[in-house]
Amino acid sequence: MNATPDNALYDIANPKSIAFFGASNNFNRMGTIILDSLKHLGFEGPVYPVHPKETQVLGYDAYRSVEEIPEAPGLAIIVLPTDIVNQYLESCGKRGTRHAVIVSGGFKEVGGNGPALEEQIKQTADKYGIRFLGPNCLGVANPHHRMNPTPFHYDAEPGFIGLASQSGSFVTQMFNYLAGFGLGYSTAFSVGNEANVDIVDCMEYLATCPHTKVIALYIEGVRRGGRFMEAARKIAPHKPIVALYVGGSEAGRRAGFSHTGSMAGPDDLYEGMFKQSGIIRAASITELFDFCWALGVLPLPAGNRIMVQTNSGGPGATAADACDRVGMVLPPLSQRTVEALKPFMPHTGTFGNPVDFTFTKNLMDYFDKIPSSLLEEENIDTLLTYFLSPSVFIERALKQMGLPPEKVSREAEKLALDAADRYAAATAGGGKPVVGFTHRSLKEDFSRRLITNGIPLFPDPTRASRALRALLDYKAMKRRLEEG
Repeated sequence: MNATPDNALYDIANPKSIAFFGASNNFNRMGTIILDSLKHLGFEGPVYPVHPKETQVLGYDAYRSVEEIPEAPGLAIIVLPTDIVNQYLESCGKRGTRHAVIVSGGFKEVGGNGPALEEQIKQTADKYGIRFLGPNCLGVANPHHRMNPTPFHYDAEPGFIGLASQSGSFVTQMFNYLAGFGLGYSTAFSVGNEANVDIVDCMEYLATCPHTKVIALYIEGVRRGGRFMEAARKIAPHKPIVALYVGGSEAGRRAGFSHTGSMAGPDDLYEGMFKQSGIIRAASITELFDFCWALGVLPLPAGNRIMVQTNSGGPGATAADACDRVGMVLPPLSQRTVEALKPFMPHTGTFGNPVDFTFTKNLMDYFDKIPSSLLEEENIDTLLTYFLSPSVFIERALKQMGLPPEKVSREAEKLALDAADRYAAATAGGGKPVVGFTHRSLKEDFSRRLITNGIPLFPDPTRASRALRALLDYKAMKRRLEEG
């Protein structure tokens, strides 16, 4: 079921209009920086900066108070000093605004008078029926709605990863990282101190979000443990959930408490919660998004049998070792597949697993005929291919053919892109997961085209193998949850 306006978080993630408190024309102010990001992505609804002196803020008409705004704003974003947040939340409630993001910090997470101030805003929200993210958060980014009120510009494409995070800056600092893999957020929530909306609420919203294929969680401590597990058990069979828990060590516990006031628990407690709830656990930020990438674009494998395709012995051996370490098996080729591959195998190659072609007789065979034949092997469930960009070999061949130097690079790029397209076409539709790894730059045209064509391409075989293991783990958890 897709998210509807009846969902408690719908108007936070999809507001029709926004009132902005704390922005000016001074870029030394956090509110200004956040408003600039909102403008940069091109939010299409009305934006109403509220400022006591300015008549315009970053090109938007400004208002001296929320009462002067011509409508009750759908969402209020508040970036104001801690001690006046409550009075402005009160004015929004009176005006009819029922959703807010409170970016301001200085509440429960700092101690002192902070907890009392946080209790005030909770009571005001309850009084007017306001649902709010925060305080001490960066709110929400929904690129599908062209909405990004965070400190960093969102320059990636809208994506399929839904994130609920107890760290605000984590949400925004991953924009560029994800873009490097051709990935992006569907919607990303920063929950901060969770005074009103918590990570469970966000999970439940993302479960209904039509753009979200997989849910990522950054957790410092779960307050509603029972509800968290109940929600995850309902969601996980239909939409994968991947979690990174950072409160299991003493250092992580202290950092989480000072960061958002989260109360962490022992690592083995969360390990058990995740397993019982059908949540895939990641050991690092890198794994969190590697797993989300694989779970979001690949079919689930029938089993743990994998074939490694390579044209270099060293990378093939490291891939075989990485796969074995995560519990995958590398069966030998059937005689039928050996016969099918013989026309493409040089005398220096080997028909093992990894199957090592060393140097193919026809360069393009490596990208279409060979992977196509390997995927027909009945004894494998997954294909892992090692890639070198073919551009360097193509350029040499073109030079030898006497092509003018000014045309060599252009033609080599075209042929390299054609190789990526051939591989994607040859491996599509077979129902088996297909993943690549390379030690070349992911910014090369060949690599980018593979990723654009839906082939996850990792910088090393260990990351690729662990992402494939996540598919197997999710399949087992999904089956267990469905069987009750």
